[in-house]
Amino acid sequence: MASPLPKKDAAAESEPEAAAADRDGQAVRDLEAGRRVLRLEGAALAACADALDGAFTQAVSLLGDPDRSRRSGRVVVTGMGKSGHVGRKIAATFASTGTPSQFVHPAEASHGDLGMITERDAILALSNSGETPELSDVLSYAKRYEIPIVAITSRADSTLARVASAALVLPDQPEAATMGLAPTTSTTMAMALGDALAVALLERKGFTASDFKLFHPGGKLGRQLARVEDLMHRGEEVPLIGPDAPMQDVLLVMTSKHFGCVGIADADGPLQGIITDGDLRRHMSPDLMHRRAGDIMTENPIAIAPDKMASETLALMNGRQITALFVVDRDGRPVGVVHIHDFLRAGVA
Repeated sequence: MASPLPKKDAAAESEPEAAAADRDGQAVRDLEAGRRVLRLEGAALAACADALDGAFTQAVSLLGDPDRSRRSGRVVVTGMGKSGHVGRKIAATFASTGTPSQFVHPAEASHGDLGMITERDAILALSNSGETPELSDVLSYAKRYEIPIVAITSRADSTLARVASAALVLPDQPEAATMGLAPTTSTTMAMALGDALAVALLERKGFTASDFKLFHPGGKLGRQLARVEDLMHRGEEVPLIGPDAPMQDVLLVMTSKHFGCVGIADADGPLQGIITDGDLRRHMSPDLMHRRAGDIMTENPIAIAPDKMASETLALMNGRQITALFVVDRDGRPVGVVHIHDFLRAGVA
């Protein structure tokens, strides 16, 4: 007679279910925590925006220096602890958007780095409490040499706010961390306020995409900001021929230059037209080889200036289904040619 199957242990059977329930419960709590933090910080940023007043305009003026000749001056950002970490990011944002800037650690400043701060500079000091002792030497030095101070702090009655030329006071908002002890909401507001200052300065100076590319030559951003002149073919690479050239010469130039087209222009003259593979097909006839380039060219072809953005030009080519485009100067003279493959090789998309 077969032995009966052993009975399952009820406790062992329920253990995986309990573990799964714990994991599910933890996942719910994690999501709730994440959403709570983001909502609190989002509300704080909205309050920060609503609280902006004349002090912000004054701060932008001091950092942008419209009234003083501080040509070699920079914005020196300083702060201790978490404020220091935020300050480093703000300094980097300033520098990349056309406002020369550097971060000076307040403790190191007391041991020689005050020499990094000149009378031509302006100081952006961050302290949530406004009573950070390590900032005292920097503030004393700034007052001695009449260096403007812009403060970002949460206390309007703090030492930092009182000595500042302009004080940006963060609105009273709860920290997102449990017990409200760890800097979370306050550092988010301070960093966003730094971004607001950087963008206001950028717009005040008329900072352009060309300026931005100067500070961002590498990576995808640099590629997106490339101009046609950075990618175009020049000189002998450009397929050009005169309007009176015979079709035999047109075909030789078109074949040897590998762009699938040839531009029609007199020596040092403006671009008159273009002959593409499509033009050849449309004019295919027994007498084609007896005709001249000017007879079959498409007049007034689409062309582009060398200073146009590469991404903008690629969009034009895709929209018009053009594979090659001539580049012309202000007088309409061809100075280059660009193929759609040049954009792809450069990573412009």
